[in-house]
Amino acid sequence: MSEAIHAGAAPAAVGRYPHARRVGNMLYLSGIGPRDAADDSIPGNVLAADGSLASYDIVAQCHSVFGNVRAVLEASGARWEDLVDVTVYLTDMARDFRAYNAIWAEYFPDAAQAPCRTTLGITALPTPIAIELKCIAALPTGHATER
Repeated sequence: MSEAIHAGAAPAAVGRYPHARRVGNMLYLSGIGPRDAADDSIPGNVLAADGSLASYDIVAQCHSVFGNVRAVLEASGARWEDLVDVTVYLTDMARDFRAYNAIWAEYFPDAAQAPCRTTLGITALPTPIAIELKCIAALPTGHATER
């Protein structure tokens, strides 16, 4: 069947779902954002006096979201290199795509080895974050948990 994964080193989910689910040698990650696992803060966010979002730093959020994805992969027994498909959600495509794309190239310097990627511009995410990743990884044969 399948195995639910909860990663202690990643921020808690904002709903009732696991960080990931393993089915055979496939690993499906829930949407992962840049929130800090220790205190639930959002790196790069600056709040106005009334608590609303005044500004954000997409670079800080990109590095944080990649760190959170890595934490979920590691908790699942997977590696960064096992990623095969990533869907990226940006709340401001026009403003943030160029910076995001440059940071992607830092994490995946060899395009031939990078996972497939789709980037979507959306109007909002459930928390005041500017980026979320939805990932699929394929574990090496014989690495999957047998049930």
